[in-house]
Amino acid sequence: MATPNHTKRRFYIRRKFCRFCADPKLEISYKNIDILRQFITDRGKIMPRRISGNCARHQRQITIAIKRARHLALLPYTTTGLENRQKREVI
Repeated sequence: MATPNHTKRRFYIRRKFCRFCADPKLEISYKNIDILRQFITDRGKIMPRRISGNCARHQRQITIAIKRARHLALLPYTTTGLENRQKREVI
């Protein structure tokens, strides 16, 4: 039995945009940890451009800022070790 055409739903895919191009007041710096954490996965990896929606220029700046923050120990390189360490402290 064929389904009628009026029951099919079309999903609108929202176009991603670079939030730094849209709002020039936002500054990319290794000191802005709250902004940089939005571009890191829960495993500690840097999100790619196709997922974050940043332009190439700002993605490069974000990558450099994240690497600087990691070097200064403001951001972790990975989060898997932290989970194991917290479990050992509880025991």
